Amino acid sequence: MGIKVQRCLIPNYGFWWVTYNPPFLTMADLITVAEYKDAEGLRGEKDDDRLAVIVPQVSDLVKKYCGISFIDYFSTDKVETFSVNDANTTTLVLSESPLVAVSKVEERTAYSESYQELTTGKYEYYVDSESDSVVRTNINGLHKSWARGVGAIKITYTAGYSSTPRDLQLALFDLVNYYMKDEHKERRSLGGAQIQNQGTSGIRTSSDFPDHIKRVLDLYRVVI
Repeated sequence: MGIKVQRCLIPNYGFWWVTYNPPFLTMADLITVAEYKDAEGLRGEKDDDRLAVIVPQVSDLVKKYCGISFIDYFSTDKVETFSVNDANTTTLVLSESPLVAVSKVEERTAYSESYQELTTGKYEYYVDSESDSVVRTNINGLHKSWARGVGAIKITYTAGYSSTPRDLQLALFDLVNYYMKDEHKERRSLGGAQIQNQGTSGIRTSSDFPDHIKRVLDLYRVVI
């Protein structure tokens, strides 16, 4: 597994981030084939080969739709590097949620300089767990602007869940069924009859997931 880099432009915040995923980190599936079969009361191995393909794909799809990885960084550090384009940015929003802990915050004031570690002991930053963000502060506890420049700030942290939330598991099981039964196809044939499948209601931002699945996924979706 190689280095994975992600760049995101954040309107109205004046920064973007680059995410480095260590090459030794394997992204975990949100559910397993065994968990799906237990939930559905399935026995035998008839569909195992197909499930071995669909289950990881469904996990990836849900992570991308929700914008977070849920369990990948709960106990494994994630490092995000932020580039700040203005002199007014005081708050950096982390890409993973919910925030567990911030272990290191580093800042450099010029591209040619080394990073300097900031500390809460010197009141240099504040971790806002409610908003999954890190605020630059001064000794009086007031907001202070982050240093400007490419890769100016590097934050190491953990975030997510120790295991896939139970309500999300139900949505994942239903989503596996959705693809196993080809319900994502608008029309399909069954015993010579034509079946018309319905996606979500006509919402402009519709993902075409069934409504009962989309309602659960939207509880976790992070939109920036």
